[in-house]
Amino acid sequence: MKIVTRFPKATQLLDPVFITMTDGVTLAAKIWLPLDAESNHVPAILEYLPYRRTDGTAARDETTHPYFAGHGYACIRVDMRGSGDSEGIMRGEYLKQEQDDALEVIEWISSQSWCDGNIGMIGISWGGFNGLQVAARNPAPLKAIVSICSTDDRYSDDIHYMGGCMLMGNPAWSSYMFSLNTTPPDPHVAGNRWFEIWMERLQGSGFWLEEWVRHQTRDDYWKHGSVCENFGDIKAAVYAVGGWADGYSNSVFRLLSGLQSPCKGLVGPWAHKYPHFAKPGPAMGFLQECLRWWDYWLKGIDTGIMSEPKLRVWIQDPVHPSPYYEHRPGNWACENDWPTENVKYRIMHLNRHGLDHNAGSGLPVTIRSPSNTGTMSGHWCAYGLDPDLPGDQRAEAGGSLVFDTEPLSEDVVMLGAPALNLKLSSDSPVAMVAAVLSEIFPDGAATRVSYGLLNLTHRDSHENPTPLEPGRTYDARLQLNDCGHNFAAGNRIRIALSTVYWPTAWPGPNKATLTVITGKSTLGLPVRGDNPDDARLVPFEKPEGAAPIKVEIISPASFESAYTHDAVTGITTHRQYIDEGETRFMDHDGLTVASTHEEFHRIHPDDPLSAELDIVWTENFKRGSWNVSTRTRTIMRATDTHYILHGELSAYHGDELVHNQAFDYEIERNLS
Repeated sequence: MKIVTRFPKATQLLDPVFITMTDGVTLAAKIWLPLDAESNHVPAILEYLPYRRTDGTAARDETTHPYFAGHGYACIRVDMRGSGDSEGIMRGEYLKQEQDDALEVIEWISSQSWCDGNIGMIGISWGGFNGLQVAARNPAPLKAIVSICSTDDRYSDDIHYMGGCMLMGNPAWSSYMFSLNTTPPDPHVAGNRWFEIWMERLQGSGFWLEEWVRHQTRDDYWKHGSVCENFGDIKAAVYAVGGWADGYSNSVFRLLSGLQSPCKGLVGPWAHKYPHFAKPGPAMGFLQECLRWWDYWLKGIDTGIMSEPKLRVWIQDPVHPSPYYEHRPGNWACENDWPTENVKYRIMHLNRHGLDHNAGSGLPVTIRSPSNTGTMSGHWCAYGLDPDLPGDQRAEAGGSLVFDTEPLSEDVVMLGAPALNLKLSSDSPVAMVAAVLSEIFPDGAATRVSYGLLNLTHRDSHENPTPLEPGRTYDARLQLNDCGHNFAAGNRIRIALSTVYWPTAWPGPNKATLTVITGKSTLGLPVRGDNPDDARLVPFEKPEGAAPIKVEIISPASFESAYTHDAVTGITTHRQYIDEGETRFMDHDGLTVASTHEEFHRIHPDDPLSAELDIVWTENFKRGSWNVSTRTRTIMRATDTHYILHGELSAYHGDELVHNQAFDYEIERNLS
């Protein structure tokens, strides 16, 4: 990334700035502002997050917001209630209180003497979520948003449930927020009240996993904050951005299809990071692209961005499987509309001999996967910085029903969501099916292209699941994740079906056997035709950013990840250990931050009830004689009738234990 140090506008930094809510709680903000903004009023760009502006997102913020400010924007980075240096307690994600506070922040920004009244919101992940959610509340000053790696559907397309199957991201992400909510404000910002604010957080934030597990179906809890419930609520212009290696690319296509307000979509090869520095590459000049968007919608300058194709995507070329890529080969492509007539579904039949254009005889085949099938699935939401992408899928073939095409006679380019229509039966009232779409090379290596999950009790409804009648044949539709991929001539296309996908999803209460009727089950591939507009696309500029934050790396970050199989107990274990290192922030009076977490996934191939997740997080903050630390632990197990949750929290001021708490819950399984 090219570092830019000279901008059209000289800027200043205001930090901390406190914004008082109507209930008296103050939120801490950091503001980058053109020096002449008081005399030449400017639009504002808000990023609103719970991830600690002082240290958590400081490195990213420093390359992004000064860049926008230097081009004539006020940039405001706000710590949400109960996070960073803000007061109050954060009791959950995407609550109405969070949105209400955002509306007050936007009103405060629009009333400042340096603001011209036009506001945008930008954010990745949580900040992309609440950008959509706040836009659905329609504050008058909010004209446009950039929503990166986010979702419009909190139940079916977030870290909680996928196709009605509980994702391991549900307890894993909860463990992160459990830890983050224990962190203190900075005494140099909060003053003498820092300890009181910290105690309020420790005592009041709770154990979010309990609530997430109680809501196992798509009820009102998940509908709140899911803007897909009514796309018409959003009037602001939306730039939806995603990456194929990320967990959130599907929403880009739904937003393009559903929004009535102006909308553009961009999907690259990236994992869960901003596109100007994300891996896998190529990265692109995302900040310049955002400026074109902001200039159009907030300054009224015709940059030409709305005359360009509605959707721009990176079509990935074949590569051998790897859990990490520095770069994914491919090419940029575009569509002027989405859905588009340039993508048509090609129906392939799951036959006894493989995947074919013609239907074979309707013959039954059965599958009863080992409970550790899926170990090469990678992370549901990959960050691309460590080996967290899917590995070689041929390792999963022994636990799956595999249907391959013959070697392709020509390239097949896909764009969109593959879909399976299965005719099947189960010997159990609760069962799941996982479907993995891969490209098979002549040497047998298998690279995952897309996948999908379905809890078969949710075959008709995520709101009102119903048990399966053992032995009865059902029709079930399973939509896989959207993808943009070129299957090369000479390679094969594979669809693999399994009854488990560990550790991506929590297994069912027993080892179900599925019987799939071949010849009657089909795979629909969204095949894209040629589009001459691809060749006319103007290349993106090279990545740029402002100067990085000043830090001292006291100890570097490190990452460990290993699968082991105990030949005595039969247990398969995936252990990850991530040390974020120790960093001193020179612009914050030498604030020093360190964090680690160790994560275990354990399961026995013959026993889904042996599944266990065990995660420990530690956090440490210090400056001079001030030293605080926290340790949290999250454990999740299950019986055939209940999920069993355990949480531990301890907090230290120096060597003194100032808070200690345990959480224990048993929650009934609801056909899951």
